[in-house]
Amino acid sequence: MKIIILGAGQVGGTLAENLASEENDITVVDTDGMRLRELQDKIDIRTIQGMASFPAVLKQAGADEADMLVAVTNSDEVNMIACQVAYTLFHTPSKIARIRQAAYLSKSRLFNDDALPIDVLISPEQVVTNYIKRLLERPGALQVVDFANGRAQLVAMKAYYGGPLVGQELRYIREHMPGIDTRVAAIFRRGRAIMPKGTTVIEVDDEVFFIADKRHIRAVMSELQRLDDDCKRILIAGGGNIGLRLAQAIEDDYAVKIIERNMHRCQFLSESLSRAMVFNGNASDKELLVAENIAETDIFCALTNDDEANVMAAMLAKRLGARKVMALINNPAYVDLVQGGEIDIAISPQQITTGSLLKHVRKGDVVNVHSLRRGAAEAMEAIAHGDENTSRVVGRSISQIELPQGTTIGAVVRNDKVMIAHDSTRIESGDHIILFLTNKKRINEVEHLFQVGLGFF
Repeated sequence: MKIIILGAGQVGGTLAENLASEENDITVVDTDGMRLRELQDKIDIRTIQGMASFPAVLKQAGADEADMLVAVTNSDEVNMIACQVAYTLFHTPSKIARIRQAAYLSKSRLFNDDALPIDVLISPEQVVTNYIKRLLERPGALQVVDFANGRAQLVAMKAYYGGPLVGQELRYIREHMPGIDTRVAAIFRRGRAIMPKGTTVIEVDDEVFFIADKRHIRAVMSELQRLDDDCKRILIAGGGNIGLRLAQAIEDDYAVKIIERNMHRCQFLSESLSRAMVFNGNASDKELLVAENIAETDIFCALTNDDEANVMAAMLAKRLGARKVMALINNPAYVDLVQGGEIDIAISPQQITTGSLLKHVRKGDVVNVHSLRRGAAEAMEAIAHGDENTSRVVGRSISQIELPQGTTIGAVVRNDKVMIAHDSTRIESGDHIILFLTNKKRINEVEHLFQVGLGFF
């Protein structure tokens, strides 16, 4: 597939790395020549230096032959105009744009072929807000992703002493939870992926990924660690776009406080929120945190635009008694450094955003893609189509499907029913198949499985 990526920032660069490794023809456009050279030194891509919305630049990038254009520059306006130019002059079939400003997103009639011809809108702030909200709903989880419109969830947890299944073989999970079906999709032990078998023993500090019906997630989580009570008190550091959206999404269900340095922004926050409390100050101010009962806070979320400020504020909050702390980390090099110590969860916006972009790039009918473990693994939801003669999966049991190495099928969702995958589970046309991949080099093979063809046997 020929794909043009406009913008070589963190999202554009991460997306280029993912797609270039999957045998796509990638061209990246940016005004920063040094950044483009850095990308070329790392991955095999073509680069064009220039303004992404200029017709001549898009022509040079091959917009007239491209299958897809992904506009992820730092400017909403450049992204929108680039899609318009690609549609009008070059008839580029598929156009994706990152739009940050809510003022644009609130006007649904703005984005269609008769106005601004953008096929898919990506709002990073909303994607990250939804991600954090799911984490708040599942205390103890390192990552929570939804499939099949929220009917099934894949959850990552660290196994701790005291969890009933810790030190036990996986085959005993049914004895521990009669009537509840779940599947461990993968285990990461000391940074390495382990494909789970019935005889696999869960060890302390293992990062365990399991999938289950959303209604049964909490019961499964309790097998890996002693669960804390549901969180009630949330303190948000940073009242920017993400901080505001999160507070708006959760203020009816939690006691929410926001600390924001800018007084004018505080006034705007107080006008935009109905129940959350807004404080003007520095989230790294020890006296302010103590005054606001940080020791009784269930979750502290550091969501400013400054990585270092987020790390320091989260570490201070943890030492002052916050039960759990999260930090927004834009620099991917920092994520693995800070998570797992005093900071419980490091949130990587570009990894989350990249996952939401990848589902529109995958071949076959792929409706969900989630990047896991900071890009080391991937979870995918694909829909099976065809019949036994035109599909490699329909009409076959899971044991008969030749899955690529490092790939497991975790669950099948059929007519709103979540069925945990077993060897005897038979795939039907229309089923939503949830797969877990620890070897991303095999993604093309997985996509190939779900492409309908004639006479391929």
